[in-house]
Amino acid sequence: MELNNIIKNIKVKEVLNYKDIDIKGISYNSNTINSHEIFVCLKGEHVDGHNFAQSAFEKGAVALMCEKPLNIEIPQLIVESTQESIADLAAVFFHHPSRELNLIGVTGTNGKTTVAHLVQKIFEQNSKKCALIGTLGYKLSSKDDYLEAKHTTPQAPQMQQTLQTILKADVLNVITEVSSHALEQFRVKNCEFNTAVFTNLTQDHLDYHITMDNYFNAKSKLFKTLKEGNNAIINLDDKYAKRFIEVIDKDVNILTYGVKNNSDVQAKNIEFLPDGVSFDCCYKNEIVNLKLHLNGMFSVYNCLASIAVGLVNNISLATIKEALEVTRSVAGRFEIVLTSPMVIVDYAHTPDGLENILRAARELTPKDGNLICMFGCGGNRDCTKRPKMGKIAQQLCDKIIITSDNPRQEDPQQIITDILSGLTLINPKTVFVEADRHLAIKLLKDLSGENDVLVLAGKGHENYQILGDKTIYFDDREEVLKIFQ
Repeated sequence: MELNNIIKNIKVKEVLNYKDIDIKGISYNSNTINSHEIFVCLKGEHVDGHNFAQSAFEKGAVALMCEKPLNIEIPQLIVESTQESIADLAAVFFHHPSRELNLIGVTGTNGKTTVAHLVQKIFEQNSKKCALIGTLGYKLSSKDDYLEAKHTTPQAPQMQQTLQTILKADVLNVITEVSSHALEQFRVKNCEFNTAVFTNLTQDHLDYHITMDNYFNAKSKLFKTLKEGNNAIINLDDKYAKRFIEVIDKDVNILTYGVKNNSDVQAKNIEFLPDGVSFDCCYKNEIVNLKLHLNGMFSVYNCLASIAVGLVNNISLATIKEALEVTRSVAGRFEIVLTSPMVIVDYAHTPDGLENILRAARELTPKDGNLICMFGCGGNRDCTKRPKMGKIAQQLCDKIIITSDNPRQEDPQQIITDILSGLTLINPKTVFVEADRHLAIKLLKDLSGENDVLVLAGKGHENYQILGDKTIYFDDREEVLKIFQ
């Protein structure tokens, strides 16, 4: 794309060293930049991209986007905020692909990944192609392998490029997870959503957002972008539901779902079974019974959210039922790795998420069995949730093992101490500490009997551990199979 075309279509304060050159790509990493790309000087939490502009120039950058003039003799687009302007640049460079797509965004603390996968299955059951973008990567169909993603929601250039790739593949429906970080950092700016889904809002990422109000404000940005004729799908049982509804434009179609309140899409007669959950889905004058291979009340809510997405996209309840009843759990989401004893691996890393999976696991625990949970908390993240998670685990489990979960640059023992501070009593017969996650899984085996249910929380689908500045390969599911078998 010609630089002149970019300048015409994005807001810039000043252009220095102007000459109309061909831009072949966008980069914000001087280590991976290619020749003839524009380098965007992003300001991050720890580094300032302006300090790497010279290196980017030496490696082939032909233009810069920056917040201040730099002593480099190539065209420079001076902007107010590179973090925001990179989203405008990406949308122009990749020709605004979302304008030609049916783009559905799912946001909330928990449930985003599962809802996204369920929606993809529902579209495909209705013979409509649907791509998915999220925590596990992105893929053009449910049968494809994931292409790796570094964030729940990709950075703006990757997001726009991915949407363009999807459009070129003649896939017109896209379901994407939308994180609060992505909304705050403009990663989905210029993505024109047709539908936005709110799952729930509970404590998470307060290391970044500081307060729950800030966290809400970040999530609400997705709904403020909706226009006349778009759809907003809201979990009416969540305490933040009313606040989300208040920020939505009056001309946007709102569809609510829930269990406790009088919502548009409602689950009744819920029954937890050994191999899943059954409930009646009520919508207008129609009632459909669903028997799912998914466990827990959280699965009911996830299914209701995906049902609502199907309905606003004119997919019948009968087709939705067919899709949901053949769907199994998503990788690392209440994934049953072994059956004797039953070992469940889950991504839960928030107080609410941990409580949800432990209550679901308790439903599967025999009367003569114990519920045992192994978990930790991430380092350099919100430390206020650590004692809360310790308290929840102690209240809901017969035994707990506290271990490491991506301690990063923090002392693992300090993280464990924070978790222990939430316990009312540290009984050495029911509370165990092992900072090494591999040894903790060995301990889990030693403590368990064949009728016990064991939950490994926090890692889910992740296949790594971040220890200091090193990232090592580590997969809870693989470790369980090696140790237990």
